[in-house]
Amino acid sequence: MNSSSRASAQDSSERIKVSFEFFPPKNGDMESQLWESITKLAPFQPDFVSVTYGAGGSTKQPTLNTVARICSETALAPAAHLTCVGSDKAAVDAVAREFQAVGVNHFVALRGDPPEGVGAAYQPFPGGYANGAELVAGLRALSDFEISVSAYPERHPESPDFATDIDMLKRKVDAGATRAITQFFFDNDTYERYVERVRRAGIYIPIVPGILPIHNFGQVARFSKLCGASIPDWLARRFDGLEKDAETRALVASAVAAEQVNDLVERGIDDFHFYTMNRAQLVYAICHMLGLRAEDTAVGAAA
Repeated sequence: MNSSSRASAQDSSERIKVSFEFFPPKNGDMESQLWESITKLAPFQPDFVSVTYGAGGSTKQPTLNTVARICSETALAPAAHLTCVGSDKAAVDAVAREFQAVGVNHFVALRGDPPEGVGAAYQPFPGGYANGAELVAGLRALSDFEISVSAYPERHPESPDFATDIDMLKRKVDAGATRAITQFFFDNDTYERYVERVRRAGIYIPIVPGILPIHNFGQVARFSKLCGASIPDWLARRFDGLEKDAETRALVASAVAAEQVNDLVERGIDDFHFYTMNRAQLVYAICHMLGLRAEDTAVGAAA
């Protein structure tokens, strides 16, 4: 990080907001890793922490258990992901009420991927919410929730063009969405152009950049192809030859993410959502380099 970047990070650290995404654990070892990560990152006092929700409600109970524990054992504000896939409207509404009952007042409303996986053809469930905009409207009818939605700087892979993609985002905003969180990206110019398109379309909610620290470049590259996120050549070169060198990979990943976030700060961005993959170390390092300092107050305050 050069001197101007350090100064920018230090000057802006008081106004920077962060949020973290986690996924529900599948076994005891993964649960331990999840809570170690939450404990490590919670002292940064994130704006919220989100917990993902499997296709068709496949992780409903683990997601519910995780957000319930966050509510009962920490001072963090949880946001539960919720999708349209595999359920009718009444069933989705019932799940939303279950989350509300344990203390959730913030949802990340998503259409969701087909049960067959990313890239398969999506078919609305009979009697269900057909898309994210309908889900937002349904949640808004239930209560005055905070509702975040997805946004795609390189457009959703199923959208034929940006106009169609941004029209869907506008429909979600008109239905009551209060924030958009982007798919991960690695080219900040792409994000900036997207925000300009969104603002020209009359959409003024926050468009929070989703940041993915790269723990495994091969996995990220494969997933990027499925979800329509591009991998710049310069990024591939950074990780070339490091397949068997985990220590150097971690250093490079930390530097790449810190460079990206600091450049966004210099462009006036002050709110970031980190896809943690239930791993804290890289995200912790990036937040620290941003000038944020952990305050040992968040975990246990509500216990």
